[in-house]
Amino acid sequence: MSDTLPLVTVIIPTKPGQEEIPAVSAARQFDYSKDRLEILVARGNQPSVQRNAALRAARGQLIYFLDDDAVAQPGNLRRALTHFTDPQVKMLGGPSLCPPEAPLLEQVFAVVLASWLAFGPSRARYDSVGQVRTTGEKELILCNLMARRDAVLELGGFDEALYPNEENALMDGLQQRGARLFYDPQFIAHRRPRRTLKAFCKMLFTYGRGRAEQFRLHPTPGSALNFVPPLFCAYLVLAPVLAVLIGPIAFAPLGAYGLVVLLQTLASMMTRGFLRGALAMPLLIASHIFYGLGFWRGLTTKLKKSGGGPTTEVTLDSMPV
Repeated sequence: MSDTLPLVTVIIPTKPGQEEIPAVSAARQFDYSKDRLEILVARGNQPSVQRNAALRAARGQLIYFLDDDAVAQPGNLRRALTHFTDPQVKMLGGPSLCPPEAPLLEQVFAVVLASWLAFGPSRARYDSVGQVRTTGEKELILCNLMARRDAVLELGGFDEALYPNEENALMDGLQQRGARLFYDPQFIAHRRPRRTLKAFCKMLFTYGRGRAEQFRLHPTPGSALNFVPPLFCAYLVLAPVLAVLIGPIAFAPLGAYGLVVLLQTLASMMTRGFLRGALAMPLLIASHIFYGLGFWRGLTTKLKKSGGGPTTEVTLDSMPV
């Protein structure tokens, strides 16, 4: 019976010298024939380069991309096969959820990530939202993503000039070729958010920078929504000047924004618990500010040449299943 199953390669980028890799341990627990499963660990310092190197070496027809700390559910591969029976489905993803045993601070980060106000449609990356559906790059996340190897290679793999957001540009390219991307809210991996407030804010800044760099290299209408946080930051800087010119009315948008933050906080309290929702309130604001500042930074960074080749040495380890 295993001969009828497609060969799946799990690709996990990690740092050199990393010994304990939770994603490898989880992959060994998949409900899948061991002779149809390959686990490749790509060690290096540039994830998009690492993933491309592993992709070229992979034997699998289907590739399951996991971050090294992502713990995928045992039934994910079997679940994915039901979607890939449609040859037009080239990519499948689902949410990366905060483990229930994570510390309170990380659970608060998870509330922010899963909120409409902070992440809009991309909240589906961090929460099981809705039903199985055709989707786009806004709802899929690379730490828990499966794809057809040939479709990714036809586009040249991930753009090594980008990190993060290399997967977003790839998804846009696939859809431009008529591919279908699927989101399955039960195709779940558990992954802890950042451990500290500093790390969380840095992540937000990096996400903003990456989106701006993606837009510069691969502009699409889908990035229009991502301009809202940087414009909000610009408004915060200009509001005092506008108040001098036109009076207190200049602060009206800020008052409306405060009301929206309050409404989102109340919604989070009802769905995520009073304490977690309340603690998330200032981080909702921080998410817009740090993402916006990162976006402005990404508009001015020096970009590497797309497809310019590897910038880091990659070591591939085929792990026993």
